[in-house]
Amino acid sequence: MKYAIGTRGSPLSLAQTKWVISELKKKSPETEFEIIPIKTKGDTDARPLFNINQKGIFEKEIDRAVAEKKVDFAVHSLKDVPAELPDDLILACIPKREAANDVFISKGNYTLEKIKKGAIIGTSSLRRAVQISRIRPDLVVKPIRGNIESRIKKIDDGNFDGVVLAEAGIGRLGLNVKFERLSTTEFSPSPGQGALAIVSRRDNAKLIELLRTIEDPDSRYAIEAERSLSIFVDSGCRFPVGALAQKTGGKLKLHVIVYSVDGSKSINVEKTGEPLQAKELGKQIASELAKKGIAELAKNWREKVEEWNKK
Repeated sequence: MKYAIGTRGSPLSLAQTKWVISELKKKSPETEFEIIPIKTKGDTDARPLFNINQKGIFEKEIDRAVAEKKVDFAVHSLKDVPAELPDDLILACIPKREAANDVFISKGNYTLEKIKKGAIIGTSSLRRAVQISRIRPDLVVKPIRGNIESRIKKIDDGNFDGVVLAEAGIGRLGLNVKFERLSTTEFSPSPGQGALAIVSRRDNAKLIELLRTIEDPDSRYAIEAERSLSIFVDSGCRFPVGALAQKTGGKLKLHVIVYSVDGSKSINVEKTGEPLQAKELGKQIASELAKKGIAELAKNWREKVEEWNKK
């Protein structure tokens, strides 16, 4: 049996896909795989992510190829996958999640706390931009795009004094770079950060059976809670929400934080539930956020983003 895998052509996407293949080969040595790189809107549109008013900019074209049977399944960074998939597709497998932390990389290996006043810090995320500004309002935060290696190179070239990235990507690329690991308390990650998503057609039972051999149940529970939350609060590149679910002592704890546009206000909610009720846990927190005024924060964010886009 041979399967075609759709993925982006970036170094990280290819590294992640090759890792998935290596894990699947351990379970089914006789199965063959072919990687089919596919360009997405996120690859061809160089604007800051919040300027692109579309969900799934890094996966839509790839998942369309899965649905149209041009490839058999897709490998994504899970945080890039919208909380709701088309009916004919399924999130078939979530392998073991890597670290969900963000990291800070700077010229001279300064920490975020110690870097000079007025330093230019790059990030592709509104969430990270607010989190940086809450801790160091004296820094200048600017949008940055490109793959991980090119963002790091922009520090060496003097365009930025530092960048904030996801730790998982650095690990999957095997990069030898010094960084400061940022706590998930101050830098609550994007829902799904650190995890991979393997998407297939819902009717491809034999393939799904193979993919499930590398599934990690604890990672699945955590992701289901975070994605359930995302559905109800409609988070994304234009409304930053930090969320992290972790299994502790047999229970699943989900912590969520949302910020005002200027970072001066935040809403924190944390709840614990049964892993098998992960989706319900996400829904409960979404309900709590609604009571605490998340709708007003979301409205302010979207108005501000529209204002930025007109400049």
